Amino acid sequence: MMEEENSTPDAVGLSWCDSSPLLWRIEDLKWFRSQGLVGALLGSLPRTPRQNGRMGRPLLLLPEEERLLTERCAAAALPAAKHCAVEGADVHQCVKQYEAEQQQSYEEQRVLALEDRKSALLRAMTSSHTDPQTSDEALQRRLEALDCSFTFPLSALAVQLSTARVGLTYCHEDRAFLQANWPIRKQDNPRCEVRYQVFSDLRGRGFYLTSAGKFGGDFLVYPGDPLRFHAHFIAVCLSLDESVCLLDVLAVARLGSNVKKTVLLCSAATDGNVLYTSLQWSGMV
Repeated sequence: MMEEENSTPDAVGLSWCDSSPLLWRIEDLKWFRSQGLVGALLGSLPRTPRQNGRMGRPLLLLPEEERLLTERCAAAALPAAKHCAVEGADVHQCVKQYEAEQQQSYEEQRVLALEDRKSALLRAMTSSHTDPQTSDEALQRRLEALDCSFTFPLSALAVQLSTARVGLTYCHEDRAFLQANWPIRKQDNPRCEVRYQVFSDLRGRGFYLTSAGKFGGDFLVYPGDPLRFHAHFIAVCLSLDESVCLLDVLAVARLGSNVKKTVLLCSAATDGNVLYTSLQWSGMV
């Protein structure tokens, strides 16, 4: 379990997209991770919207993670921004500063992109089985030509779009958005209550949890930070009085065996404790 940082924010600023809680601010993401909570990054670059190798902000929270933060009084809706008049000269100065920052970022990214292209060219040339002298001369010519001909289009510029900045406080639409009411959490769903009790209990034991939808369960349970460990368990949340088809039990046990994870059947007792039953596939009889 990661150590909790001494500096705790007054409240984690939650933004909402329909009923999905999102975190945008870097300081909120850092503190959120320091509490042993994971979430899922959703952001992608505009030029490659379907890439999934380098995801960025915002961070999508599980409903149980949002509820846990709220009950700890560590989460709050982003506060309504105070109205402040912005003079025309100030707006013009902000625009000039933003354009200067964008130009500086463009130059830095262009240099990095050129270095990446040179590295790729070096790997390609050195891996080919040719005469060393001829290869070096050809490589030098291609590197010199690359310095002159390399172009880095503006459309490839990586831009961080932030929804929490002081410069937006004068906008009426943004103030109205920040003042929006939180979604009303459904308290009458027994399954949601069981999921939350299981999540709280496992998190209190030091485990890290993420969604296990692709494994047919409720949570993937990690012994430590998911960046360093593989999940050991697939948690399936059930009510104590819920009946389960035997074929469903066999299917989830078989799936857990295939992905080398132990399946946990988790149920919340009336006294507040959580009961766990582990399943492991040992073959058909």
